[in-house]
Amino acid sequence: MRQMTYRAMQIARPGEVELVERSVPVPGPGEVLIAVEACGVCGADVADVDSAPPPRVPGHEVVGRIVALGAGVPALWQAGQRVGVGRLGGHCNVCPQCRQGRFQLCTDQPFVGSTCDGGYAEMMVARCNALVAIPDELDAHEAAPILCAGLATFNALRKCGAQAGDTVAIAGIGGLGHMAVQYARRMGFRVIAVGRGTAPADDALALGAHRYVDTHSEDAAAVLQSLGGAQAIVSTMGTAAALAPLLAGLAPTGRLVLLGAGKEPLPVAPGQLVVGERQVIGSITGSPYDNERTLDFSVLAGVRPMIETMPLERASEALARIRAGTPRYRIVLTMTHAVQPR
Repeated sequence: MRQMTYRAMQIARPGEVELVERSVPVPGPGEVLIAVEACGVCGADVADVDSAPPPRVPGHEVVGRIVALGAGVPALWQAGQRVGVGRLGGHCNVCPQCRQGRFQLCTDQPFVGSTCDGGYAEMMVARCNALVAIPDELDAHEAAPILCAGLATFNALRKCGAQAGDTVAIAGIGGLGHMAVQYARRMGFRVIAVGRGTAPADDALALGAHRYVDTHSEDAAAVLQSLGGAQAIVSTMGTAAALAPLLAGLAPTGRLVLLGAGKEPLPVAPGQLVVGERQVIGSITGSPYDNERTLDFSVLAGVRPMIETMPLERASEALARIRAGTPRYRIVLTMTHAVQPR
C-alpha cells in the first residue's frame, strides 16, 4: 500500500524553515485530521521559528476542513466541517484552571506551532477541544487572522472596563491594532489610535478611529487627558519604553490592557496606580468559545482583517517580512492540498 504524503513548512534550524513532505498522520483518540486551507502568519510565529525545536511546524491561525476523526470525538464535529484552530491547542479539563472553567488559562495544553505542530502545512492534527466552528460568511483567508489577532483584541476590549461612549486608546496600529480599532469603534467607544509616525494614520481613520496620534510629534498622554482621559488603553506593543508614557493618559479607574508580550520590565510609578485606582492587566487570547464569539461578532459588525495571501512555499519570505514590519497588515498562507501517494 502506498503511503500518502503532504507538504509542510517545518523548522530546519533556529530562524529557518524548509519545505518537506510528510506522511499523512492518523488522528488519535480525541483528535481530528484537518485539510488546511489557510494559515495566518503571526508575529509570534517568528519567536517560534527562532526557539521551537526542529522539526516543529509553526502556525496557529489555521482554517480548514475535517477529513478524519479519531476515536471518541463528539458528534459536534463531523467530516467535511469547516473548523479553525488558534494558539491554544486544547485544554486538559482536569487542572485547577479548567475545573474553574478558565480554559484559556489551562496549565496543561499545547501552544499550537510552538509545543505542537501547527498550520504551515496542507494537513494538521488537532485536539477536538481546540476546534473553532467557522461561520459560512467568512472565507478561510479572512477567518484565519481573526483566530489570533482578532480574538486577542476582541477579548481585551471586552475586559477593558470601558462602556459605550468612553474613550479607548489603541496603542500600536499593526497586525493586532488594525483589528482592535475596528472592534472598538463597533463597540461604541471613542477610539484614539496611537502609533509611531504618519504611515498608519489614514488606515487607522478609515478603519474607525476618531483621531490618530503620532507619538513622534504629539504627547499621546496629553491628548488623552485633553479628552478627559482614556478609560482603557489597549496596547499591542511589547516595548516598555514606548508604552510607559501612555499610563499618564488613563482616566481614574482606567485600565491599561497589555497584549504585547515583551520581556522588558514596565516602569510604573505606584502613585499612578494608587491615585485614581488605575490598573495594569494582561490579556491572553481566549478559549474556543471566545473565538467563536469573536468570529460571530466580526460577521455581525463587518470587521475584517486587511490581508495579503502568499502560497505555502513562500513562508520564509512571509516570516522575513514580519521581522521587517512591512505587512499591511496580515499575511495569510494558502494551501494547494497536493496530497500525493508515494
